This record gives sequence, C-alpha cells and structure tokens, in this order.
Amino acid sequence: MNKTIITVVGKDTVGIIAKVCTYLADNQVNVEDISQTIVQGYFNMMMIVDTGGSSKPFGEMVTELETLGDEIGVKIRCQREDIFTKMHRI
Repeated sequence: MNKTIITVVGKDTVGIIAKVCTYLADNQVNVEDISQTIVQGYFNMMMIVDTGGSSKPFGEMVTELETLGDEIGVKIRCQREDIFTKMHRI
C-alpha cells in the first residue's frame, strides 16, 4: 500500500470534491478516508488515499493535482504518509 495525504484548501465553490475525486478515480487512486469542512466560506478537505493501484509516478500526480487546484481556485498538497507522519510527530 502507498498511502498519501492530500489536503485541499481554498474559497468554497461548487464541484471541488467532484473534480478532485474524478481525477483520483481516473488514475486508479483509492480514497480510504476523507474529511471536509467549510468555515465561513473557506473549504478544507483532508484525504488519505492509496496510490498503489496507479501507474502514474508520484511526482507527476503531485504536479497534476497542483495544476488542478490552480484551475479550480484551491491549493492542493500531497505528501506521502510516512513523510507526513514524521513531520507532524512530537
């Protein structure tokens, strides 16, 4: 399993979840857990995904998701789970 943490932050608009999840599904990335909230018009989503089924290199996926974020007006960030865990360990 290749777990990745994806965060999406920005001003709320229609279709953010749909566009991000469509991209992931098209690239055989499985969403294992998802949490999203909207606070005073700002959208925040965190996903744990498994990229093990995707044939796309991780770096290419990161770049494409960042580009998608630019297109829909949000910031999309991807980190491998092991790096994310080490960065946020006390």
